[in-house]
Amino acid sequence: MDNGKRRRVRIEQGGKRIRTYLGGELVADTTRPLLVWEKPYYPVYYFPESDVHLDLLTPTGETRRSPSRGDATLYTVATAASKAEGAAYRHLDSPVEELRDHVAFSWDAMGSWFEEDEEVYVHARDPHTRVDVLPSSRHVEVVIDGVKVADSRSGRFLYETGLPARYYLPKTDVRMDLLEPTNLHTQCPYKGVASYYDVVIGEERHENAVWWYPFPAKESSDIAGLVSFYNEKVDIYIDGELETRPKTIFS
Repeated sequence: MDNGKRRRVRIEQGGKRIRTYLGGELVADTTRPLLVWEKPYYPVYYFPESDVHLDLLTPTGETRRSPSRGDATLYTVATAASKAEGAAYRHLDSPVEELRDHVAFSWDAMGSWFEEDEEVYVHARDPHTRVDVLPSSRHVEVVIDGVKVADSRSGRFLYETGLPARYYLPKTDVRMDLLEPTNLHTQCPYKGVASYYDVVIGEERHENAVWWYPFPAKESSDIAGLVSFYNEKVDIYIDGELETRPKTIFS
């Protein structure tokens, strides 16, 4: 794995059992996945071809170019109940030798994914990402348009690799009369499914500025029922000190 062409592609050998299904039918099942960082934020699972039901794959005749991994041949995945056009891909002539006998799948095109026997959502989990939820008595105040919307000394501070700290606060410490639920829901592979609130102050509406996890994933269970505000969009004071708004994709 140590050649000049390889250095642009981060690859690690995984040990978890990884499965993916389409239309309820098993398409790939391995205990030897490669974790390939096609993007810097999280890996993609690559399955050894011997652990893939190749009979369910049909070439589309199309390819997709990657400067680091080479051309990918695209395949349609078809089971008895479902079909996903171009959902699988193989780098058969990749400059990265380890990839040549592996198959990857577009996450959203497949029906479901499992690590061991736990279903995983959104994308593959990064083994180097941690989520720590810690109780804190530090004084947290949230101010929007000059109005104090939250005031708490009973928060849970969530630290997730690569993201700013998030402050989850009891609803009893939040001006819930200023919050209106929205129809937005997002998923996180580490925290679960989030629901959102707008903050309405006078005639100003701050859309989806607040979120919470009614039923978070096990590793994040301590934030169940608590609400958090986007640090990027509101003023947050910690022990009286105004925090600098972080610059992230949510800014």
